[in-house]
Amino acid sequence: MTSETVNSAEPVRVARRRGIDGWRWAGRIFLTLLVGFTIMPMFWMVITSLKTGFAAMQYPPQWWPASPTLDNYWRLLDPNGSVGRDFLRYFWNSMFVSVATTVLAVLVAVPAAYAFSRFRFPGRNFLFFAILLRNMFPAVVFLVPLFILMRVLGLVNTHGSLILTYLTFGLPLAIWLLKGFYDNIPIQLEQAARIDGATRFQAFFHIVMPLSTPGIIATSIYSFIGAWNEYIYAYTFLTRHDQMTLPVGIQRFFSENATDWPGLMAATFLMSVPVVVLFLVLQKYFVRALTEGAVKH
Repeated sequence: MTSETVNSAEPVRVARRRGIDGWRWAGRIFLTLLVGFTIMPMFWMVITSLKTGFAAMQYPPQWWPASPTLDNYWRLLDPNGSVGRDFLRYFWNSMFVSVATTVLAVLVAVPAAYAFSRFRFPGRNFLFFAILLRNMFPAVVFLVPLFILMRVLGLVNTHGSLILTYLTFGLPLAIWLLKGFYDNIPIQLEQAARIDGATRFQAFFHIVMPLSTPGIIATSIYSFIGAWNEYIYAYTFLTRHDQMTLPVGIQRFFSENATDWPGLMAATFLMSVPVVVLFLVLQKYFVRALTEGAVKH
């Protein structure tokens, strides 16, 4: 290669490098703007929760309260006050419904996904896609049929109606997610355990279950968040004050003539804390399950 050829190729490499760097910077700027757009509502929610009712209604708005206060949080967490007593009741109702839904979803999805992954039986593909068919329709389409069913079963105004309803929405995706995860666990590991004398259940419990922990955790996160944030069905099925969950219960901050915006923002922030903490603690398992369950080896 002559020196003339090398010299003529150098500007091309420089231009290409500059083009790549330009796209990288454009991507960084776009992601920064996207993160700012995502964080801004949370920031405004926290700032408003630290204001008094008068300061929250000022125009132009205060980006930082002149006299920040935590009274809105103390009022919500005070078990002796009427607001705090109701808020804590709603909180524990939501926690019970979400945890029960998560536990039942895992107990059902784990063996179902394993069966779809390992066993071959007539109608297997049809049954698997029939389960996923429910997710093709908006959840609100099933509102009236499920309400009629719960009324016939006598479950209206009980937490059992919400748990059963959330299972019908969460199980299809949970089974699909875990099936993809089990498909990537080599079947030879189970066969080796069977040769050593283990039963199928022992091979599943001691070999497959530990390897599928990230997938089970991801399924648990998905089920918990879906049950924790749901509003429409909780609003329809629960009319008793002591049975309401948190998304429905925070409506008490709205009244006919005024809205307690600082109290509402404080309640919303406290409602988001369990989900954020759960996701941050188990994030690595969630990401690992999504990548391993979506890629065939």
